[in-house]
Amino acid sequence: MAQTVAQPTATPAVPATLPLKAIAPWAVFFGVLMLVLLYFVGAEQGAPSVFSGTDVHEWVHDARHLLGFPCH
Repeated sequence: MAQTVAQPTATPAVPATLPLKAIAPWAVFFGVLMLVLLYFVGAEQGAPSVFSGTDVHEWVHDARHLLGFPCH
């Protein structure tokens, strides 16, 4: 009985390219989102606060310490 072995074809791997126009809106969105989160974790208390009271401060209290922001 004769056996045949399939030989692999040598095709070069071509990396997929993403155009900058497809990435830019997502990069801007996540950049703004990170700035908003940084504001709430780092500066939402005292004089520059957007919300009155200490609710937001208490929600992000542990994150403030984890990221090195003083709050006491």
